[in-house]
Amino acid sequence: NTSWLLRSRAPNPSGRTRGHGIQSSGPTIQDYLNRPRPTWEGVEEQLEKKRKGSKALAEFEEKVNENWKTELEKHREKLLSGSESSSKKQTQRKNKEKKKSGSTDVF
Repeated sequence: NTSWLLRSRAPNPSGRTRGHGIQSSGPTIQDYLNRPRPTWEGVEEQLEKKRKGSKALAEFEEKVNENWKTELEKHREKLLSGSESSSKKQTQRKNKEKKKSGSTDVF
């Protein structure tokens, strides 16, 4: 007579579902263990494909880096050739600012 009381107080809800015939959704552990696995040859082929792909990517990145370096060098040369005249202007501006601030600080 008290068996219904014990069944209703099952501490494990999955145990309760198994007892009532409710099936869980998704793959079972048995399905997971029986899944198809690649052979060693298949794994080696995949690794070889990865190596080839990474070599091509490395070559591409190297080419892009070389182009970027040459572009940076051109930009630096342009800035350095134009910065000599602009640096003289900047020093003249700073000197003017110092003269102006020096004369106004008298109290």
